[in-house]
Amino acid sequence: QVQLVESGGGLVQAGDSLRLSCVASGRTFNIMGWFRQAPGKEREFVAARSWSGSSTKYEDSVKGRFTISRDNAKNTVYLQMNSMKPEDTAVYYCAARARGLGPITTAQATYDYWGQGTRVTVSS
Repeated sequence: QVQLVESGGGLVQAGDSLRLSCVASGRTFNIMGWFRQAPGKEREFVAARSWSGSSTKYEDSVKGRFTISRDNAKNTVYLQMNSMKPEDTAVYYCAARARGLGPITTAQATYDYWGQGTRVTVSS
């Protein structure tokens, strides 16, 4: 039984930092990452990272502010969010891709497993 469980969401002020965690169970994944969905908007790619860390990818609006990392011994992926902005407000979802071949992808359909989401709210 594969499960992805996110934690770490909450209410912060603009400029603050927050770290999200996602613990996977049932198997390991070469590619793990994060998507987010703001109210009234489509779910969008945020960041992803390979097992070895040799491949990473970020959505343009979070580059330089967010950092994705993994602790493979714990089968956990993190998203460190710094200098947060109100537009970062969203439900953040952990995602994992079963197949490891090829480059990191950004389309939802290419990811096979999803967490239930953790809510992040950034106030002005």
